[in-house]
Amino acid sequence: MESQFAESERLSFDTEINDRARAEMVSIELADRLRGTLGYRLAVHLACGDAVHGTLSHAGADALVLDDEQHQVLIPYAAVMCYSGLGRLTVAEPSQVRRGLGLSHALRGLARDRAELSVTVGHSGRAIRLVGVIDRVGKDHLDLATHTPGEARRKSQVGQVSVIPFAGLAAVRSRLPGEF
Repeated sequence: MESQFAESERLSFDTEINDRARAEMVSIELADRLRGTLGYRLAVHLACGDAVHGTLSHAGADALVLDDEQHQVLIPYAAVMCYSGLGRLTVAEPSQVRRGLGLSHALRGLARDRAELSVTVGHSGRAIRLVGVIDRVGKDHLDLATHTPGEARRKSQVGQVSVIPFAGLAAVRSRLPGEF
């Protein structure tokens, strides 16, 4: 009888632990899981059909940054279908300020730097790639000026300006001289 009571106590304890673990899992956000994997190599599969492989260097409020051999790639969470290589460790963002910095903040930094970029747009297995410089960043969109690669962005050299809603943005890849 005593062993049955001990077994019942153990089962009750195990059930309580499992319930607490499930309750804790409900509060974990994707960005917290990603921050727990900083410095690790991931594969990120995008809705447009592309896959990006690299070392996770940043996990923000709305987007992550992967470093591959030659580029940094900014990927909005909304463009991702699944992640491979993500661990179970979670790390909450302690800074309230950093928690509030989203995709538009990162894109404004790229616009300020006049960085030449390769921008992938698309969903549902279809991707379009544009090369240019971000001219402006709005609340939910950006303006990408396409011009002759390798040249400084000048008004006279702009071929077109594409307005890209954030919802269509799949990846923003830094461009190295001589590429594309």
